Amino acid sequence: MNAPKMTPAQQALMDRFLSENRLFYGPDPEIMENHRIGPRTPYEEQLLSGTVDPHKINQVRGLIIAALDEGNTMVEQMGAAPGAKWGDLVAAIFTGTGDLAMIAPHGVVGFAACLHYPIKFILKYWANEPTVGVRDGDGFIHNDARYGGIHNTDQSMMLPLFWRGKIVCWLSTTIHEGENGSCEPGGMPAAAESKFDEGLKMPPFKVVENFQIRRDLQTFLQNSVRDPKLQFEDMKVKLHAVLRLRERILKLLEEHGEEALIVTLRSHLEDVVHEVKRRIRELPDGTTRMNAFPDSTLRENALLKISMAITVKGDRMTIDMRGSAAELLNRSINTNLASFKTMVFSGYMQNIWPDLPHTLAVFTPLDFIFDEKSLLNGSFDTPQAMSLIPLFKAMTISSVPMAKLSYSLPRRYTAIVAPQYDQPATLIYGGLTQHAQNVGNFCADINGNGQGGRAHRDGEHSVSPPFAAQCDLGEIELMEEELPIIRLGAFTLAKDRIGFGKYRSGLGYEQIATFRGSGLWGFMTGCTGSLFSASQPLFGGYGGPAYPLCKVKGIDVFEELKTDPSKIKFDIVDIMNHQPFAAATYSTNDMGMTFELAQPGELYMMCQGAGGGYGDVLQRDPKLVIQDIEENLMSPDVAVDIYKVAFDPKTLIVDEAETARMREAERKARMARGLPYDEFVKTWTTPEPPQSLPFMGSWDDPAIIYGMMAGQRIRMSADNLQSQFMLNPKDVLIAELQAELAKAR
Repeated sequence: MNAPKMTPAQQALMDRFLSENRLFYGPDPEIMENHRIGPRTPYEEQLLSGTVDPHKINQVRGLIIAALDEGNTMVEQMGAAPGAKWGDLVAAIFTGTGDLAMIAPHGVVGFAACLHYPIKFILKYWANEPTVGVRDGDGFIHNDARYGGIHNTDQSMMLPLFWRGKIVCWLSTTIHEGENGSCEPGGMPAAAESKFDEGLKMPPFKVVENFQIRRDLQTFLQNSVRDPKLQFEDMKVKLHAVLRLRERILKLLEEHGEEALIVTLRSHLEDVVHEVKRRIRELPDGTTRMNAFPDSTLRENALLKISMAITVKGDRMTIDMRGSAAELLNRSINTNLASFKTMVFSGYMQNIWPDLPHTLAVFTPLDFIFDEKSLLNGSFDTPQAMSLIPLFKAMTISSVPMAKLSYSLPRRYTAIVAPQYDQPATLIYGGLTQHAQNVGNFCADINGNGQGGRAHRDGEHSVSPPFAAQCDLGEIELMEEELPIIRLGAFTLAKDRIGFGKYRSGLGYEQIATFRGSGLWGFMTGCTGSLFSASQPLFGGYGGPAYPLCKVKGIDVFEELKTDPSKIKFDIVDIMNHQPFAAATYSTNDMGMTFELAQPGELYMMCQGAGGGYGDVLQRDPKLVIQDIEENLMSPDVAVDIYKVAFDPKTLIVDEAETARMREAERKARMARGLPYDEFVKTWTTPEPPQSLPFMGSWDDPAIIYGMMAGQRIRMSADNLQSQFMLNPKDVLIAELQAELAKAR
């Protein structure tokens, strides 16, 4: 029997009831799945359908960029977080409807490129919500990546700018704050097994009214973190920087009018869309592919496949991420598709088209395809505190297929580098400082990653992180004033740890850290690449090496220095090989280490890695090989073994005839080792991953995904992925020890 049809009045009452009693405002899929700029508003259409003065646009654009530069500099000069001091921040301007238009010329583009999601959430859900609203003088805070962000350590302040009663643009500032009250200090907990271990998870909410921070909400946020001083100071810093930016834009409006601002922002976006379509049309139609493999969940070793296929057809580009590993229900390295797309965008801005304006319009012509419930398209309830593991890959993985697509172009827009070192290799710390302050954060060492080689020259040493070319390293003296951490070996280039090639990568640097002056201090790391190279090569080069975390425990190095400092050389290889401290325990570990308390004087050592090499090593100019030896970047044995260069060991003069002979012999040896492709496939490939390999992702068919469920391998359809549940590593170790004990008995 059919139910009676409701009258319009009854339907309106029902709609109102449902609207007013919505259980929870989670992320809106309609917003989160859309990375493109929105259509013109009627007012934009009216303005742009008339005469547009390009000179006026250029003038206004320059004023906006100058204002953003000033706001960015204010945050960097006044911010308390390590990320603020060393450039992990940004100031940005958005259209009135929330599309990212421009960022400061030296900010982190990804921090801004993800903010259109929360701004559009605010406009859709809070603007007409009677208990919230959006008014002049309001400001909104946000850090939950599920609503649009990189990861939850980044906090943003977003302010609508009203002009004559309506919003004409949005302004924002963002800082990687670090500490956010998670289960481990520093804000990036490898130990998080659910999203409830992640600390602050702020959807966009109003924290500023009448241009003042609400003290009750500020107190709530301070009460939720280990470092309330940091939370207090940087909320004020972000607000006052965005208010200065507001002043500059208001002066622009007074001088040039709202029409000039709106036309500039919108035409800026549309010009970029047209240019990107033109550049895509230049590329050959076809598909290029790339796979990357993080080697750890940060709790156990596992080979996690990240699969990318880039297809060009006409003026459209499709980025297909199907076949990647499934999401992990109780590991923190998942990310969501909005975050992943944002960081792929960051990689394009740094490595593919760095000459384009940093606006999300760059990705409007691009399509993305993901498997549901993959590591890259994680569900709302999966932990994502260490999403940096797939996200760092996102920033470099596209370099390989795009370099192949661009290879035949008569004109290129940059020299695409082989993937640079793409891991957050840094110490995350927490405890009481020498000033008795409770802190937790990270060192800014990830801002000096080794660059990959290029088509015309070697990569730069420790040049920048993959997320922003303008970030800087921390000043050691300043860090040691604030923290008990002591650097016994810092920023020393790591000899021989190179991505070899016709043009080698840049080197990373070693870090040897300890602490003193604190009775309660500890470290953690959140990085992969200890077993499988993190940096892939291009066109026949070598990938970068794998790097472990090395520890020397059970000693106080400061006491050892008092007795015989001459026996200690602060070099990782020397310390681990010669073991100068008789009573110490030496260990090599994966670079994924959950937080552990340390004792004063114990050593924690790691290497900021190298990028991938570019081109065949046998094509490298012998003079460049000798130069690397002279600069102590490479050992003589490596020059002979890898590059096949003969030289006098005392004078380093190249024997050109012997070098030519050695290289020709190596080419013949390669041909002797080689097989026709079909024969190679028969001997090399297997129908499925070896049972001994904890492998996650597709093998030979992207429609079939392998995973690990409670220690057992499973096969799944890519159309119906299951969330993977991982055993607690301590439980696994206990079971192994119990089995050994039972066998011994």
